Amino acid sequence: MKIGVCIKQVPAKDSPIAINEDGRWIREDDLKYELCGPDEYALEAAIQIKEQHGGEVVAVSLGPARSTDVLRTALAKGADRAVHIQLDAPEVTPPLPAAKALAEALSKESFDLILSGLQSDDQGFGQTGVIVAELLGIAHTTVVVDLEVTDGEVKVKRELEGGWYQSLSLPLPAMLAIQSGINTPRYASFKGIIAAKKKPLESVPAAASTEAHQQTLKIYVPEKTKDTQFLEGDPDDAAQALIAKLKTEAGILS
Repeated sequence: MKIGVCIKQVPAKDSPIAINEDGRWIREDDLKYELCGPDEYALEAAIQIKEQHGGEVVAVSLGPARSTDVLRTALAKGADRAVHIQLDAPEVTPPLPAAKALAEALSKESFDLILSGLQSDDQGFGQTGVIVAELLGIAHTTVVVDLEVTDGEVKVKRELEGGWYQSLSLPLPAMLAIQSGINTPRYASFKGIIAAKKKPLESVPAAASTEAHQQTLKIYVPEKTKDTQFLEGDPDDAAQALIAKLKTEAGILS
């Protein structure tokens, strides 16, 4: 079985985050970068499938030259080879152009299964994997919390709202967006790190147009505010006033 895993390099959680001068993205000069957390679960799921059924795991990442660091991490954890799609963008690429570039590269590989994390740690759109599947014309589903590959299909359990779950089968090839917590991602062993240096890592230019169809006009840190109101007077009147405010101002009661 040939499995592709879409992974992304994102700012490390402990990096100092500051908004840049134009207010449209963050300063990247002093940032550290790491493998996107949700993508770690997708990578682990792919490696486990390979261990059960055999085959090949190919890690694919779209981004600048530094993105090869997370691809080396994936190789150290057990991926067999990696593909870096070169894209030097000043800001995070929106889902549609990112998906077009990924789909163009993925279409050349004839994958049986493509996995991604549910959403990225930086912008969290949760759309790229679904758009990739649509562009490739393959079956897809999201929020996958369990999966089993059988002959010609993959059986999945996906999380719905309100504590409900859905079980369904998808024909291969298919694209799955993996929910965080589905497994326990492994650490890269010393042996794996050494082996990763000898595994193939191919860099290719982004073939599809990455022109953005949406713009980020402004990002900002939310301001902390507090508005305290005291309801004085008769307790019954205060209670009625509180109920009215919860209905009309807070929208908690109907």
